[in-house]
Amino acid sequence: MLAGKKILLIIGGGIAAYKALELIRRLRERGAEVTPVLTRAAEEFVTPLSVSALTGQKVYRDLFDLTDEAEMGHIQLSRAADLVVVAPATADLMGKMAAGLANDLASTLLMATDKRVLLAPAMNVRMWTHPATRRNRDRLAGDGVLFAGPNDGDMACGEFGPGRMSEPLEIVAAIGTAFGAGPLAGRHVVVTSGPTHEPIDPVRYIANRSSGAQGSALAAALRDLGARVTFVTGPASVPAPQGGEVVAIETAAQMLAAVEAALPADAAVFAAAVADWRVANAAQQKMKKDGSGQAPALEFAENPDILARISAMKTGRPELVVGFAAETHDVIAHASAKRARKGCDWIVANDVRPATGIMGGAENAVTLIDGNGAESWPRMGKDEVARRLAARIAEALRAR
Repeated sequence: MLAGKKILLIIGGGIAAYKALELIRRLRERGAEVTPVLTRAAEEFVTPLSVSALTGQKVYRDLFDLTDEAEMGHIQLSRAADLVVVAPATADLMGKMAAGLANDLASTLLMATDKRVLLAPAMNVRMWTHPATRRNRDRLAGDGVLFAGPNDGDMACGEFGPGRMSEPLEIVAAIGTAFGAGPLAGRHVVVTSGPTHEPIDPVRYIANRSSGAQGSALAAALRDLGARVTFVTGPASVPAPQGGEVVAIETAAQMLAAVEAALPADAAVFAAAVADWRVANAAQQKMKKDGSGQAPALEFAENPDILARISAMKTGRPELVVGFAAETHDVIAHASAKRARKGCDWIVANDVRPATGIMGGAENAVTLIDGNGAESWPRMGKDEVARRLAARIAEALRAR
């Protein structure tokens, strides 16, 4: 899988740097060639000698080393690899990447490379959950940067939570996925996301509070497992992920047409918050107050049920159809009834009461409902929900 692949490994300055030595060994076992770069801080945790011995390569450390620049300039070094891996990726390195800073060898290589970049973050739980780090992570993911982890676990500082670097074999698996060898390689998945806007007149519309964050994260997670993703999105506030086909729509009718045009697909995941109703008598010009005090009479018509229509297809139905159910009470009961009514395979249900902060927020707490019952997941970041759901989709398609 990795035989002959050239990997530029940047080792950041954190206690998890010791895992990079095991990562090197595992990559070499699989036939990969590893060129190492150490930050100054990384040298406080692992020695250049140990890294060089394991890689069989010279260790690059200094942006202004005249010998290194004469033998292989940093621009060439950044482009000679097939993939750039940063493990551990510290909060500082992520911040530099997100801001476009390049003041040392590692950050300059990351700015100069024309290859994909995979980060294995590692930091204290408070640092990982800090708003600045979350913003940086979202920005980097939007730029097409891949991520492996982090995991939940015990920290060297004595705390517990997300921020622990993924284990070396997990990173190896993520590297394999980056090379198109993931469990969804060769599979096509359609993902819908965001709200729909149903016009009242040319300047007003009916919508909901969906940000599109969960759908975007799910599309990215499926892409990272090797799937070809068609991402059909309404006017979301969260940017669409890179690396797939993006189809931008506004109305429910347009979303249905886009989904049908994207078929056939192995799986379809309907994470969009589609408006149930549209204005049947939408005005062609901006409505004006006439001084009578009477509000305009809006006539509503039911929008097409995209989930039910795709689930009921006699030919060309995706092997796996997944719906989402945003509920405000009796979540599992309503979502289970929705699954039976729509005819889909799975329903991902969540509680979107304003008090939960889920709709439009960074976290989610979902219950996965299938033919075997309901499985509630703990509250976690929407990226982690996406990774777990993508893994379950890969497992289900593999079993079919």
